[in-house]
Amino acid sequence: MSETILNIYLIIENGYVVGFKSKAYESDEGDNQKIKFLKEHAESDFNSSYSFDAPTNKNGNFMKYKSFSKLEKHGMHYQLFEEIFSKFNVPENPLVCVTPVVDGEIYAE
Repeated sequence: MSETILNIYLIIENGYVVGFKSKAYESDEGDNQKIKFLKEHAESDFNSSYSFDAPTNKNGNFMKYKSFSKLEKHGMHYQLFEEIFSKFNVPENPLVCVTPVVDGEIYAE
């Protein structure tokens, strides 16, 4: 069965999460093949990905990456991707590959 899978980029500048980018694909491969595909395309997808705003606090300040990491450890970071999930109309618990882009450098595995 075909499903939407996503490459998501976490844009980090000076220790703060300042934006997200994402590119979607449709795939009917197995999960391992989907993950492999996303990782193989992580670097090349970045420039053609859609941009999304990063969350800010009530004072308009961006989230520190350390705070994002804490959410990630508890599996709560997906809440920050709701706009991305909505844009690409993905179901609950989508298959994603999250790649950090730190001060302009893509850290693809």
